[in-house]
Amino acid sequence: MLKRLDQVLANCGYSTRNEAKKLIKKGLVKVDGSVIKDPSFKAEPSRVLFEDEPLDHPDGLFVMFNKPAGYVCSHESSEGPRIYDLLPEIWLFRNPIVSSIGRLDKDTTGLILLTDITHLIHDFTSPKKSVPKTYRVKVENPLDQEIVKIFASGTLMLQGEETPCLPAQLQILDDLRADLIITEGRYHQVKRMFEAVSNKVTELHRWRFGQYTLGDLPEGEWVDIEAGQL
Repeated sequence: MLKRLDQVLANCGYSTRNEAKKLIKKGLVKVDGSVIKDPSFKAEPSRVLFEDEPLDHPDGLFVMFNKPAGYVCSHESSEGPRIYDLLPEIWLFRNPIVSSIGRLDKDTTGLILLTDITHLIHDFTSPKKSVPKTYRVKVENPLDQEIVKIFASGTLMLQGEETPCLPAQLQILDDLRADLIITEGRYHQVKRMFEAVSNKVTELHRWRFGQYTLGDLPEGEWVDIEAGQL
């Protein structure tokens, strides 16, 4: 898609739109190897160089991030250390803003998808898509097969809710650990599901989101991914 050069630089976080005009007029931008000093010149972002370097994620950013404990998925610094503070600084100035697809609680670790491609946020969070998310859960009290049946029944009610949870798949790994697959994204859903059966989550880690698996990606690190079919 062809875009104005000043828009390209602003979208990728290099400057504001007005600042971009000045940078372009200084001759710092090339398209296909040729200096272009006209901010209104249109080009494919992937063909643009700034100070002789390719632009950072010129066609939009979509990454998988391994969230450590103690960080919030909010853009508000007043809520505590942010996952965005662990990312390249230039990403904080991209437009549209880089956002998480869904959130994880401050004490929850694991897989977060980050993007500035707005339609992806809708695609992954739309109830119509029913994207599965897999959590490794550690609980306070021993697990039993009755909980597996309750979670799978589609009748489990959470406190304060008017509709039951959709059927969820629980695989017990040992007395206190299990993998839980859900397709919804209600507020603190996993913790509240276990509270509804008189148990308490002590550790929570998401290791799969749709088709994406965390694997051995280190905490606080990210990797570029491609958006496949949901």
